[in-house]
Amino acid sequence: MRCIGITGGIGSGKTSISKAFATLGVPVYNSDVRAKFLMLENQDLKHSIIEHFGPESYDENGLNRAFLAEKVFKEKVELEKLNSLVHPAVFKDYDEWKQKQDFCYHLKEAAILFESGSYKTCNEVILVIVPLEERIHRVMKRDGWSKEQVLERISKQWSDEKKIALADHVWKNDNEEKLLEKVLKFHNSQLKA
Repeated sequence: MRCIGITGGIGSGKTSISKAFATLGVPVYNSDVRAKFLMLENQDLKHSIIEHFGPESYDENGLNRAFLAEKVFKEKVELEKLNSLVHPAVFKDYDEWKQKQDFCYHLKEAAILFESGSYKTCNEVILVIVPLEERIHRVMKRDGWSKEQVLERISKQWSDEKKIALADHVWKNDNEEKLLEKVLKFHNSQLKA
């Protein structure tokens, strides 16, 4: 079964594109959603996070996202530590999920597909790009963040230029109709592969 990676910076629209593939019956593994789930449900991972970041990492509502974000997005070393705890759990979860799929290909969606090295397990990678100002506007509207908060997150991800060098396909997400045409064309090419 072929693995197609789909990535793009925060606010690029990669999840909307993944949903379009899903409507065509393509299995989609969303690494970011699964990471959040595993941080709540995987007891070994939870224990490791508490051990490193302290008991404030979790509260009565579960994962204390505000506390962790404050720690990891200010200190690169702390973000690397969190990633070193979460990534192995996500890789294992993905491998288990993949074994249960029977379609001719699937998508692996991840914001940091290249940064995590996860792209190496993909047959091809689609990179979704959008002009920076549009990304900022989308995330501010979607998540209620300030421009500074969005820029802080963007600064922790690789630049589009760096990702383009590794991507097999670069899709500019500025026209929904053209994008849906690309999804259909790509899907049909995978069915014939």
